Amino acid sequence: MKKFGLSITCMLLGVLSLQAQNDWTKKSREEVAGKIKKDASDTSTRVWRKGMNFNVNVNQGSLTNWAAGGDKFTFSLGSNVYGWAFYKRGRRSWDNVADLAFGYINTTSLGGRKSDDRIDLTTKYGYDIGRKWYVSGLVNLRTQFANGYQYPNDTTRLLSSQFFAPAYVLVSPGFDYKPDNSFSLFLSPVTSRFVFVMNDYLSKQGAYGVDTGKHFRYEIGAYLSANFKKTFAKNMTYKGRLDLFSDYRHNPQNVDVFFTNALELKVNKWISALLTLDMIYDDDVKVFENKKTGVMGPRLQVKQVIGVGFAAKL
Repeated sequence: MKKFGLSITCMLLGVLSLQAQNDWTKKSREEVAGKIKKDASDTSTRVWRKGMNFNVNVNQGSLTNWAAGGDKFTFSLGSNVYGWAFYKRGRRSWDNVADLAFGYINTTSLGGRKSDDRIDLTTKYGYDIGRKWYVSGLVNLRTQFANGYQYPNDTTRLLSSQFFAPAYVLVSPGFDYKPDNSFSLFLSPVTSRFVFVMNDYLSKQGAYGVDTGKHFRYEIGAYLSANFKKTFAKNMTYKGRLDLFSDYRHNPQNVDVFFTNALELKVNKWISALLTLDMIYDDDVKVFENKKTGVMGPRLQVKQVIGVGFAAKL
């Protein structure tokens, strides 16, 4: 009986030892595999990296017999779509990005108004020349979906923009520095920028720098674009972009600035908070009036939005 018990004990110890050995072997293999990195020139890996982030934020409120006052009804909608398709094979790379946004707000006192509107499409092709530098060509289109208005007072609205009024098209050969997948710096000493104002009312006013009555303006100058996208934790992602353009032929010292920032905080798989901050300065946008002097001129445009709602990543 003692021998039988001893045999059973030895068998159990053997099984436990084999199981522990198997677990250790599996863990070791996983650790080693995690340290192995594919050669960048290995073309057996996927050449495309594609994905999309989608955010929708909805807010609604109503008041009935509310002594503190306020609008009886409010409704706001904000949506952001960021899609990308990156190609990398050998020395060639091709980056494609679509950055779309639209927001709407409705209140009983002010009615319906647009709160956000952006169409931003970029394609960039590059050839690796070494040390993380690429000879590249970039094309960018920036415009909007719907009509935009200025509101001198609560009852008056003036058309200030619409689809392709304005629209900015950049065609830019240059050099691209990409030390890793999170950052890129594009530099071009000679960039063509085309400004379209395809609306007769706005073109007659010479809006967005076009000559009075014209629908098109050509500019040539220097261009810089810095892009950064980084996930700092499992639930925190920052995306930023800074574009600078100087027109050689018209006030080159007045640099146009396009600066966007987005910080996403994930609550869970489907819920997130999104904070965006955009800043634009364009010396040719002179629709803003100085209330002290009454003089129309350019101003720093700032837009900030905070929203919590549905989020999906594909």
